Amino acid sequence: MQSTALRKISRLFAAGGLALAASSCSPNPEPSRFDDTGQLVALSGGNAGAQSACHTCHGLDGAGDGNLTPRLAGLEAGYLARQMIFFSDGLRHHAAMSWIASQLTSEQRMIVADYYAGMEWQPADLQPAVNYVCDGNAARLYQLGDPARGIEACATCHGEDGRGVGFGNPDIYGQPAPYVATQLRHWREGERYGDPMGVMLREAQRLEEDEIKPLADYVASLRGMSRRPGYREGCPEPRRPDSRNGA
Repeated sequence: MQSTALRKISRLFAAGGLALAASSCSPNPEPSRFDDTGQLVALSGGNAGAQSACHTCHGLDGAGDGNLTPRLAGLEAGYLARQMIFFSDGLRHHAAMSWIASQLTSEQRMIVADYYAGMEWQPADLQPAVNYVCDGNAARLYQLGDPARGIEACATCHGEDGRGVGFGNPDIYGQPAPYVATQLRHWREGERYGDPMGVMLREAQRLEEDEIKPLADYVASLRGMSRRPGYREGCPEPRRPDSRNGA
């Protein structure tokens, strides 16, 4: 009887082992609907908690608030992930963002950056810059720079229409003027770092305070994907100096 009982127990263990092997070796296991995704991190806040969910400030469409909170939709994923690292490491300062970025894992930063990078953002979504007033000097600074002061044209890195040139140089069209002005001051005052070779730090420090708001207004007026900025009536397109055209 004992040998019969042992044989039964052995058969049960063998059957159980086969079942476990079959379940663990399934070629396409059913993905869990609770697996982390970029959207889930944006909506839940990931490790930072629900009170820090990205959408509460940046909106469900990633468009920002039109004031001091920037657009994230459509920005390059690597750029977004680097900014979160900068916030976490103290190269950028913002009480909420610095804490949130420090709580997210590297994987959460990457997947939420990919999520926002994949959001569609069309120029048609843009609203006219609030209280925009044509400033010829701002247009020249953006498109041509100021060689006499050693200021390089913003368009060199950010594109003549604000769409950005290459990786690492973000497209800035559609960003709110108050946000752009704040960031220029942060660069100028040494409160923000992390740009390649210190370009933004250097260029911003060469700006005068009274040039910052007009330049930010001009940036907010750009219309991406047009290949040229949308100049307002009475705001002529700046041209490079040429003795033949009398400019």
